[in-house]
Amino acid sequence: VIRAYLTLLLVVLFADTISANPYLPKTGDRPIALRVATSAVTGGFVDFYSALHYGIFEKYGLKCEHIYIRGQSPALAALGGDQLQFTYGAADGSLPGLAAGVEAKVVASPLVKLPYVMVARKEIRRPEDLKGKAIGVTRPGDLSARLSRQVVRKFGLTTDEVTIHPIGGSQTERYQAMVGNVVQAILVTPPLDVRAKHDGFNVIYRLIDLEIPFIYSSLLTNYKMLRERPEIVQRMVAALAEAVYFVEKNPDKAKAAIAKAMRIKDEEALQSSYNVYAKEIVDRTMLVPAKSVSEAVEIARETGTVVRRKPEDLYDNSFVNNLEKSGFLKEIWGSENYRR
Repeated sequence: VIRAYLTLLLVVLFADTISANPYLPKTGDRPIALRVATSAVTGGFVDFYSALHYGIFEKYGLKCEHIYIRGQSPALAALGGDQLQFTYGAADGSLPGLAAGVEAKVVASPLVKLPYVMVARKEIRRPEDLKGKAIGVTRPGDLSARLSRQVVRKFGLTTDEVTIHPIGGSQTERYQAMVGNVVQAILVTPPLDVRAKHDGFNVIYRLIDLEIPFIYSSLLTNYKMLRERPEIVQRMVAALAEAVYFVEKNPDKAKAAIAKAMRIKDEEALQSSYNVYAKEIVDRTMLVPAKSVSEAVEIARETGTVVRRKPEDLYDNSFVNNLEKSGFLKEIWGSENYRR
């Protein structure tokens, strides 16, 4: 009887060990201070905003100071120099800098499809109506220009028939250029598409339908963190994975986090953001897709980037792989398929 009892006790203790979260700090550990930057304000950062606003980072012993840096290039430079420990943003826009030699890597990618939509003035009701018109982009060769060219080609048009017009600025600034008829169409991400519809403009194409490999919201860290503090990187990745779960299961709280960050109250706009970023383009495993990295590097090379590093050296999937190996993902998602 005693032997049976001891055997049962060991089974229970072992089960508790398996189900315990291995990435939480130990009792008495001091919070780890980190500086984390974003280079945009977008509903696409809902997982990051929610982790900040609802104490998920703190749960993992991380005291994150959120810093806004305008432009990915300055943010990458600060990350490579360890002025920042992490950045969170569109990996596709950061990969050229990493390929050119910035000492940082992508370590998790929760959102991996194109969230962009093309909006156009009232007289343009379908992509074919762009003939003789201008699409506003940030600068030649950047993401907005590349994607706009792909939409033009998709509908049998050429850049002789549709002008790709670099006008700089943020999405909101380019939107104002469309309002003023400087250009007739632009690419935006939710919730700006809802504003466009309210203003009487047309959503003429959703770029997710292009089925282009793409890496959107992602977590990046630098070589120093990877070399000297990998356990902190692992905690950060685990916290982000829990934030993905939290956002999916708590839509009202997630929308509140977007509302606070973007200073918007329009329920339709918030719901549009939530539908795209919490449902349509999310990958619960957060694996950085190797094929998308390789393609981004080739595009960067073709547009003039001096590529000094191989695609496989620009990301590190070991931390997200550890979440699966440890049973962490299965634990937080329960009976649901986290690989959907």
